[in-house]
Amino acid sequence: MDKIKIITDSTCDLPQSIIDEYDIEVIPLLVTINGESYKDREELVFSEMMEKIKDSDELPTTTQINPQRFYEYYKRYIDEGYKIVSIHISSKMSGTAQSALIAKDMLDTEDIEVVDSQNVTAGLGVLVLEAQNLKEKGYGYKEIANEIRNSVDNVKSALLFTSLDNLIKGGRLSKTAGTIGNLLGIKLILDVSNGIMNVREKIRGTKKGVKSIISYIDEKGVREGSKVVFLTAGLEEVEIRETIISALKERNIDYIESEVGCVVGTHSGTNACGFFFLEKNN
Repeated sequence: MDKIKIITDSTCDLPQSIIDEYDIEVIPLLVTINGESYKDREELVFSEMMEKIKDSDELPTTTQINPQRFYEYYKRYIDEGYKIVSIHISSKMSGTAQSALIAKDMLDTEDIEVVDSQNVTAGLGVLVLEAQNLKEKGYGYKEIANEIRNSVDNVKSALLFTSLDNLIKGGRLSKTAGTIGNLLGIKLILDVSNGIMNVREKIRGTKKGVKSIISYIDEKGVREGSKVVFLTAGLEEVEIRETIISALKERNIDYIESEVGCVVGTHSGTNACGFFFLEKNN
């Protein structure tokens, strides 16, 4: 049986306990604040980043993983006799997956499978978890990669933004629309589809927003044997978390709770939360 290593990047936003448990290799992207760069999740976590930028009108900048860094990680595992399944942030959001392919070409090996997740944050994370499940079931590295590619369209997400401030700063929402939205109590429901983040719904009021993202799980259903990732970004409203956790438990849904990393959190800001999961097989 092949020795297989699952590699991903820090935008997977899985909790460190899960990464350690499954011995997944997570390569960090870089976040730059006021000219100083930090490794996402390793040298800087979301709460620390938000503290650094709380009085700034400018968002941090982020840097993809370059081919040389991938080369160094890949070579180490190839030299140790591993086959590699490397799953990364959507190529429509970052050049990271392309860097991974360049590194594979530099090594001139067929022992690496690079997968474009067409996703980001915990959407990437649930695919990484699925790859780990398949590995434990004895799938070969090429089989794992093919199964993950076939599951990309089955990743579903519903993200509730109770504050629109960072979406305005990041240019994803106009200042006028954002200001009006905040005044009217408009909450955005976003998802990731076709490799990019989209506004799926505009809802007035937080309670309606929470109800909407919970009903989305009911609508799609969760694939047997997989976990829902409940992702938060500086969620200050305790009632929202309690309502969502209670709903998951009532439905006997297996879930992982995680905090967003710095790269994704740069755009989400605080007081956001949501789900990522693989939908039920038809």
